[in-house]
Amino acid sequence: MRKLIVTEFVSLDGVMEAPGGEPGYPHSGWVADFFSDALGLYKYEEQAAADVLLLGRVTYESFYGAWPNREDPMADKINGMRKVVASTTLGSSAWHDTSVVARDVPSAVAALKREEGEGPILIAGSRTLAQSLLAAGLVDQLNLQVFPLLLGSGLRLYPESPEKTTLELLSSTALPNGVLLQSYRPR
Repeated sequence: MRKLIVTEFVSLDGVMEAPGGEPGYPHSGWVADFFSDALGLYKYEEQAAADVLLLGRVTYESFYGAWPNREDPMADKINGMRKVVASTTLGSSAWHDTSVVARDVPSAVAALKREEGEGPILIAGSRTLAQSLLAAGLVDQLNLQVFPLLLGSGLRLYPESPEKTTLELLSSTALPNGVLLQSYRPR
């Protein structure tokens, strides 16, 4: 069974909104001040190990607007790999090897996890999708790149909830610039 990994850039206060410069958020592009070769290598190795990229529509549109126009090993991997988009409005995609799931996303993801293959399914960004799959018990691992800043506002990875979620720490590495690479398994 394939592992489902959610990978996210998050601030110390849990904000994940607009890390790369997406419009409409006052702190948009907050990752740039901390991006390093070490972080780039971590992200490349994480992506290279994956077999499937699972995205929500908003993150898909951001990725589709950027990655097909790039030429580097990370772009080659993303552009060439299988991509699945959860969207009720997209319909279809012209991006290579991309399919759209419009209904019963948890069941579709559970079926995707049961498919043959060794590499994990990777969700990047895609807050609403990540939250719904975490609530459905389908997430096997959270890879959080925690940035040493407080944004004070913005969309957070975890929604408000009366329930607690217990996580088991799998690994933690501090980069010289203060970014923490943390992996957790939901219990």
